[in-house]
Amino acid sequence: MRVDLFDFDLPDDSIALRPASPRDHARMLIVKPDGDPVLADRNAFDLPSFLKAGDALVFNDTRVIPAQLEGVRLREGAERTAVSCTLHMRVAANRWKAFARPGKRIKQGDRIEFGNSGETCVLGTLAATVAEKGEAGEIDLAFDLSGPDLDQAIATVGHIPLPPYIAAKRHEDAQDRADYQTIYAREEGAVAAPTAGLHFTPDLFDKLDAAGVERHFVTLHVGAGTFLPVKAEDTTEHKMHEEIGHVSAETAQKLNAVKARGGRVVCVGTTSLRLLESAASEEGDILPFAGPTGIFITPGYRFRAVDMLMTNFHLPKSTLFMLVSAFAGLETMRDAYAHAIADGYRFYSYGDTSLLHRKHD
Repeated sequence: MRVDLFDFDLPDDSIALRPASPRDHARMLIVKPDGDPVLADRNAFDLPSFLKAGDALVFNDTRVIPAQLEGVRLREGAERTAVSCTLHMRVAANRWKAFARPGKRIKQGDRIEFGNSGETCVLGTLAATVAEKGEAGEIDLAFDLSGPDLDQAIATVGHIPLPPYIAAKRHEDAQDRADYQTIYAREEGAVAAPTAGLHFTPDLFDKLDAAGVERHFVTLHVGAGTFLPVKAEDTTEHKMHEEIGHVSAETAQKLNAVKARGGRVVCVGTTSLRLLESAASEEGDILPFAGPTGIFITPGYRFRAVDMLMTNFHLPKSTLFMLVSAFAGLETMRDAYAHAIADGYRFYSYGDTSLLHRKHD
């Protein structure tokens, strides 16, 4: 499909720079492609009223790490050059794939020092060698440290990698360390938060429990590729960056039981949806899963595992707007986004949310 079919005009002041407070007071647009009405305005705290006992919410319990690293490139006979790297996927105990800026100046074999140049790792410096260089500024960093020592150094030196549309308007601060993390974040490794989950509070969890709605957790470590623009003119020419995910055998069994007794699988965020669809068989059974997924969902995709989706509002021409258009229908989502913009909904990571019902053929 042509990528320009997924374009729309978004006013700059629609982009949220801070989340709603309390979190569950964000607005929530209900989208029912086959309903009457198709669109309804509510709030995130109204979620229990749209679910029923026996339904299951599926959350991504990944935890955002301070994966934005600022450093200096060192090369014999060359000037020291400032480098910014965003880690996006761990490939070994001491190696990460990363996006580097400025990427063109970096070569295989370069040394990069992150943090306070000239000090030891313990005092705030982290060193790495560029082991490989790929396309579009992607590099493979082999760090001098490994395992838990590397994790601790990244936590010391790194910054929370705010989405570029927020970072362009303000700097990351101490508040973001809490705001840009779900209350159930557990498994460290994400570069970006599964932002639909940012709307949940202990109070909302209590209301969902009282309504008989199950909670299940999967893990997909969201990579920086989620923010990359689609530069191709046709969706068939775009390649997704892979992300590491895990669905346990126990969780798969419980979700299949939910479906077998007529309950609905409701994904909180596109990340948990992409992971479940990666783990599902052709018949719709959810199987245990562990490894990378680069699933790219566009209109025409046949959903196998997921019945409803809670998700924030996404960028024009993004892979995520393509995904929600596949889920609820392109024209329905065009109308939904036009309504959201006209009615003052807040967009992107810190913005408002929507609850999408799957369009049936």
